[in-house]
Amino acid sequence: MTAGMLGLVHITLDSATDVVTGIRFPEGNRWHEGRLWYSDMHTGQVFSIDPDGGTDAVPRLEATVPGQSSGFGWLPDGRLIVSSMESRTVVAVEADGTTSVFADLSSVESSLVNDLVVDPETGRTYIGAFGYDLYAGEELRPGPLYVIEQDGSFRLAAEGLVFPNSANVLPGTRTLVVSETWGGKLTAYDIEPDGSLTGRREWAALPEGVTPDGSTVDAEGAIWVCSVDTGEFLRVVEGGEVTDRIDAPGRCAIDCALGGEDGRTLYLATADSYDPATTARTHAGRISAVRVPVPGH
Repeated sequence: MTAGMLGLVHITLDSATDVVTGIRFPEGNRWHEGRLWYSDMHTGQVFSIDPDGGTDAVPRLEATVPGQSSGFGWLPDGRLIVSSMESRTVVAVEADGTTSVFADLSSVESSLVNDLVVDPETGRTYIGAFGYDLYAGEELRPGPLYVIEQDGSFRLAAEGLVFPNSANVLPGTRTLVVSETWGGKLTAYDIEPDGSLTGRREWAALPEGVTPDGSTVDAEGAIWVCSVDTGEFLRVVEGGEVTDRIDAPGRCAIDCALGGEDGRTLYLATADSYDPATTARTHAGRISAVRVPVPGH
């Protein structure tokens, strides 16, 4: 795929190269220190892999957390933290692989916690929660967003989000953009010096039917967002224009990350279902890679 090709034609997942296969539900794609990191959400495991390792490119188990693992990031002291969805906690992983509870939200949050992002400027973490029991078929209710300090203390940062999911701090700004999965939009906030969120506004209304799940931001401040229900990856700029698109027909488009040696490899996480009972039978999740013109930041 040549630079500039995306956006001129429809690209499908058939154009991609598989990097990881045979997993259940790949989540939390991150590029960190020359490796692609990801959760297999339905097993609670976090892995990393060197995608350029050729025949030696095998996943390395980095951590296992109780319940489902979702998003993760790294604190300023280098520790990996992972969202442990069912226990409503954020787990810290020490250098020797042992884990401990970094933040326990179970006393204030009854729904599953979800994806998270660590603000690289302050080391604070923002994490959303479902707001209702999706798997039990409960009626949709808006969910909250919490901010966690470096000492593990936390407080409510925002509420009324329609299934808050992935979030990104836009490069060179103090703007946090959050995916509202069932709201079909990306919502922005200003990050105040104390970590509070103000100035809520619509950053991008997405095309009808798009359900934004995981996302990643590039060096131009555009966001690649995955649509779990419609099976597509969209590059969106502020205001909602879709500049590029990758279709994954028949698949759930779950998450994505920009990485590789020059930052121009987009890693695409897909699965056949988000139902744990289904993925336990099929193990059809995979992470694939395509080349894109604009690198990560």
